[in-house]
Amino acid sequence: MSKRFLATAVLAVLPALSVSAQTEPALERVTFDEAVKRALDKNPTVGQAVQAILRSEALLQQAKAVFHPTAYGFAGTTILDDARGFDGNVTQPRTQTTFNASVSYPFLAAARWAGKNQAADQLAISKISAEETRRQVAVTAAQSYFAVIVAQRQREIAYRNRDTARALADYARARLDAGQGSRLNNVRSVQEQATAEGLVPAAELLVRRAQEALGVAIFSDAPVDANGDPELSPPSLASRMDGWLTQRPDVRRFAAQWEAADRVVRDNWKSWVPNGTASFTPQYVTPAGFFEPAKTWRLQFQLAIPLYDRTLITDKRVKIADRDSARLGLDAVTLQARSELRIAQESVTRIEQIVVQSRQAAESAGEALRITEVAYRAGATSNIEVVQAQQGARNAEVIQAQAEDRLRQARLDLLVALGQFPTK
Repeated sequence: MSKRFLATAVLAVLPALSVSAQTEPALERVTFDEAVKRALDKNPTVGQAVQAILRSEALLQQAKAVFHPTAYGFAGTTILDDARGFDGNVTQPRTQTTFNASVSYPFLAAARWAGKNQAADQLAISKISAEETRRQVAVTAAQSYFAVIVAQRQREIAYRNRDTARALADYARARLDAGQGSRLNNVRSVQEQATAEGLVPAAELLVRRAQEALGVAIFSDAPVDANGDPELSPPSLASRMDGWLTQRPDVRRFAAQWEAADRVVRDNWKSWVPNGTASFTPQYVTPAGFFEPAKTWRLQFQLAIPLYDRTLITDKRVKIADRDSARLGLDAVTLQARSELRIAQESVTRIEQIVVQSRQAAESAGEALRITEVAYRAGATSNIEVVQAQQGARNAEVIQAQAEDRLRQARLDLLVALGQFPTK
């Protein structure tokens, strides 16, 4: 092989392994923590959960109104066709104006008093539901961020594979032009280059879709790019006890719903307690009538005793059914939570082993590709071995990227299973 040919081949291969820069519009870049925070701050679903809390607080204040008296004022004028009376005495004037007021207070209202605690239970459930909504929104944002990282990694692999294929195609063409190579090797190199070129736009489209999904997840009106690998805080080890369950908002929500339903059943007997009301009504009439003085007042005590009400009996059955249904829901979500924790812990352990092996495989495949390229340039092998080495290296890198993505997802799942994501 002549020195001139070797120099030409080296010059053709020099720019091969650089990752080409793509001209793209500048996108906003956010870190993992920023993405999660913006999702929690701007996502309308979280805002709706906050409004549900405000509504529950208003209902609680409404239930507390039973402990306050009610007061009404009245004013009215009565006009008759003529005055009423006898023996020259007017018993009822033709025009008479009445002013009165009424103040009442329920001194005995057991069922309504129980409604105050029941409303407080619903407020607590609304707050826990808001935490569950925050968790779902944060997980969606985190997964969207992961998708961008994975897509970027796939794009980098596609770029490197394309640049390597270009370099080898140029080298094969140079050898063919110098009369040192074969037409078959040149055609194979061109085929591999075309395949590698076709994978680049597919990888770029995957990145753009992931960026759009991240923008939607953090409620941005434009696609958003990921800025750096995510940093997940290491989870605290779960003990054998079930204390970690209290950190999961979904379990706490079902537990709160069961406790609220159980309270409603326990308070059902209060529906049979008499309702007592005291009312005071002062009145002023002008002009006064013969039988009706100008100033009067009335104090009244009223006690309503439920003797028979079929709806109260059937209503208790409904409340018991709701309580039992809530209990079944709590048992189901608790069972699911324990299963999710076991799977997440096992996944992290197994996938960490897979990542180690996939990295070794990718490193070995990359070394095999470099050795094959050297042998090909030395004329010790054909480019079919190079093509096979390229495919093996690309597949190994893809497998490594997928394994690392699964590891990130498994660690996130473990944090979620323990109720430690998002951090408060």
